[in-house]
Amino acid sequence: MGSLIDKRVLPPFQVERQRRADTIAKILILTFNDDEEKAIEKVLSVLSDEIGLEAVQPVTSSVLSFPGLEIKLYQRRVLRDGEDVPLTRLEYGTLAYLASSPGRVFTQEQIFEAVWDMDSDSCHSSVVNVIYNLRKKIEADSRNPVYIKTLLGVGYKFDMQSSGG
Repeated sequence: MGSLIDKRVLPPFQVERQRRADTIAKILILTFNDDEEKAIEKVLSVLSDEIGLEAVQPVTSSVLSFPGLEIKLYQRRVLRDGEDVPLTRLEYGTLAYLASSPGRVFTQEQIFEAVWDMDSDSCHSSVVNVIYNLRKKIEADSRNPVYIKTLLGVGYKFDMQSSGG
């Protein structure tokens, strides 16, 4: 067994199970040394198929910094060129969600379910309106966005290439 310094912590795995009408969540945190990593990954792979484990990645930084744009996650603040940008709850949630995974493409349904925390049956106009308003607030030219890009017929992404990251 390795020393405490050699040990790393796996991301928490959330196990959800439906009991009556309530959802019950359990969190399992595992620690292991480097020699045990491959064995643990195999066990978790098998378990995830059997009981529905889902890796939850913690946010590693409290500030997301991009050229001309800073998102202070713990303070729920957004700065554009050093100036505070007032955002609604949904605008902030959408921006933080997209910027937390730069380059990843999200569908409107994924954005709606994550930010609104509701089923995405009729999310189209809601997401489009929030993205439109968000671009007016954070982009120098909302008609030629640098940060939030549209992929026609697919969704949206926070674009690191254009923002200089």
